Amino acid sequence: MSDTATGWTRRRFLATTAGAALAPAFGPELARAAAESIHTRPIPATGERIPAVGMGTWITFNVGGDTELRRHRKRILEEFFARGGGMIDSSPMYGSSEEVVGWCLDRMDNTDGLVSATKVWTRGMADGEQQMARSRELWGLDTFDVMQVHNLVDWRTHLKTLRAHKDQGKVRYIGVTTSHGSRHDELEGIMRNEPLDFVQFTYNVVDRWAEDRLLPLAHERGIAVIVNRPYKRKALFHRYQSEPLPDWAAAEAGATNWAEFFLKFIISHPAVTCAIPATSQIPHMQENMGALTGPLPDQPTRQKMARYVAEL
Repeated sequence: MSDTATGWTRRRFLATTAGAALAPAFGPELARAAAESIHTRPIPATGERIPAVGMGTWITFNVGGDTELRRHRKRILEEFFARGGGMIDSSPMYGSSEEVVGWCLDRMDNTDGLVSATKVWTRGMADGEQQMARSRELWGLDTFDVMQVHNLVDWRTHLKTLRAHKDQGKVRYIGVTTSHGSRHDELEGIMRNEPLDFVQFTYNVVDRWAEDRLLPLAHERGIAVIVNRPYKRKALFHRYQSEPLPDWAAAEAGATNWAEFFLKFIISHPAVTCAIPATSQIPHMQENMGALTGPLPDQPTRQKMARYVAEL
């Protein structure tokens, strides 16, 4: 059921970032095999493939000017890229997160795997232009891979700007976002009537409203889906981490821990392009990125996963 990497363009990574990171420890052949086994998904607008697990930065990268915390976030990013990560998603709403991401990227030896995604979160065309220019400065980029209208704030104005930016080469893909599992009706209307490359909303094993309309609509319209809050912030771990995984989890769902269980449920949905869990802990990053490899559940197993969680 999984799709594996077959080739990348421009700043894509499978033969570079992941391979270079793994080669010294495991040798070139194993590094190449590891890279080729990573679950990727196509962006419908172009067919370009990206890793199915990315990284969010809300709260976790909002560490201000603390140098030691910034260095730790850099180590998290190094782990992320070494294990096949691509998309890093942020926003001006997230305090110092964009600045910290840019600080880390500037000090890393290899960022070829980066799929840069951020948002515009203000009102008015002029303020939007200024905010996006500031984001490019903070990240140290001339072009973002994905620019999104955060939580639909003044989305009509900003989508006009984003289309112009796409024509000008300032952004490659454009989209809109919601969070908290809210504003689905408004989002559905935008998806039906506006040309979008990406949409971002909440979806996880207990918050499944998107299965009714949004995910089928994204598939129908050829819109890539970024899933936020895959762990319902930390609520899923708080609720279930003391519970055992089902004895069939590894064989049928390819999951050996709860992080893989939750993420593989999401990325195995055929309409999902990328899930973006956030973490400030390297061991948690390792668990997150484990969902990029190994078997994925089929549809009957996904239903079985949801039933298991609901019955705990």
